[in-house]
Amino acid sequence: MREDILQTKLDKLNNIREFGMEAYPEKTERDMKNAEALERFDELTARELTLVGRVRSFRPMGGSTFAHIEDESGKIQLFLNKNNIDEAKYKLFAKNVELGDFVQVTGKLFKTKQEEKTLEVHNWTMLSKNMRPIPTEHFGIKNEEELLRKRYLDLLANPETREMFRKKNAFWQTVRKNLVDEQFLEVQTSVFEHTPGGADAEPFITHHNSLDQDFFLRISLELPLKRLLVGGYERVFEIGRVFRNEGMDRDHLQEFDHMEFYWAYSDMEKGMKFAQKMFQKIAQNVLGGFVHEYEGEKIDWSAEFPIVDYFTEFKKETTLDLSDTNLSVETLKAKADELGIKYEPGYSKGRMIDTIYKKTVRQKLIQPCFLVGHPLEISPLAKTDPKNPMKVLRFQIVAGRSELCNAFGELNDPIDQKNRFEQQMKMREAGDVEAQMIDEDFVEALEIGMPPAFGFGMSERVFSFMMNKSIRETVIFPAMKSK
Repeated sequence: MREDILQTKLDKLNNIREFGMEAYPEKTERDMKNAEALERFDELTARELTLVGRVRSFRPMGGSTFAHIEDESGKIQLFLNKNNIDEAKYKLFAKNVELGDFVQVTGKLFKTKQEEKTLEVHNWTMLSKNMRPIPTEHFGIKNEEELLRKRYLDLLANPETREMFRKKNAFWQTVRKNLVDEQFLEVQTSVFEHTPGGADAEPFITHHNSLDQDFFLRISLELPLKRLLVGGYERVFEIGRVFRNEGMDRDHLQEFDHMEFYWAYSDMEKGMKFAQKMFQKIAQNVLGGFVHEYEGEKIDWSAEFPIVDYFTEFKKETTLDLSDTNLSVETLKAKADELGIKYEPGYSKGRMIDTIYKKTVRQKLIQPCFLVGHPLEISPLAKTDPKNPMKVLRFQIVAGRSELCNAFGELNDPIDQKNRFEQQMKMREAGDVEAQMIDEDFVEALEIGMPPAFGFGMSERVFSFMMNKSIRETVIFPAMKSK
């Protein structure tokens, strides 16, 4: 900030204090929000009102001044005239109040010649003196990095950003209400874990001084919630922050809000019906309808979600049959080379299948659908499909080429689960940092006994998808590289 601008603001601050007015008082008086005053205009014109807000426009005109103040509910115009207010207070306002200041004003409502509902101010006091220029709605900050770094300026200058985060609140409240209405118990589990699990991701590590041990920040909510099914709860869910030390792109952040629920004695069929109903309710409450745009495509949530089989579509797009027991990682790499798909040399068979799927099958899935029948190799926590041991009981809702949820018939066989963890550890030892670790305590919990269950997980990616924005844009304060 330029020195002359700062000095001007300091001079105005000193003028207010020398007048005897506190520039940052403790107490505020307020009768109502600005929007309510405007809505009840006809019944309020006979009484004096006290309103508050940030000054968003300022037009001194000799012996009169027009201004607008804004609170969370909206703006209202102010009119000050030296004949209707103490003259010294008028001069103090006209010469020292500026854009960005918070003020408290008292007066009566009237309409101007232009029929604008206005408060004629008879008294005022400063609530908070602004010491830096703020962006305006018309000439605000255009640099996206700066807006994300200083989100408060984005919120000040762009009403659509404020509205987006109101919609995000509606998003999570809809999710929560759907689950609570179905008698799910909301719980909170620990962010610190000795063994991270429940997803393929590289974890963050932190040190616990009191226990003098390293912990991982959780990458998923899954394993603690399934332990609660072992303990006797039948329907549980959590909405919480998870952390994955992976790359950033349109769909991925290192920390994000995630929801998972687990439903004992339920199954895939019931889970699909529940998930479709919840997604459609989210669309209604967030969008006000079922249709929105995403990367140039019109996405419609109103229809029944069709079922798409992973193996069938994979063969259609690649000619490779995932049910072939002789299908090797070398064959998959050769196909990837043929299709121009990049991969790491140490990728396992499961990782290769997933990589090819994402660049082929997923690119064709535009309208909401249930992708089912995932390969066993990429689903270490899902129950094997009794009709095909090479598949698992799993679905994802996919739309706009994006995976928007993960859902499973939960694996509750402790022997099978331990074997799959051991396979994951072999992948990890071969260099796959996202492969899962053996969680001996979780296996022991399964040995106590976990009922058959359906599990479901989704993140705030669903909200960013509906907003047609990157996930970073829809997080209030995303992690940014320091300057």
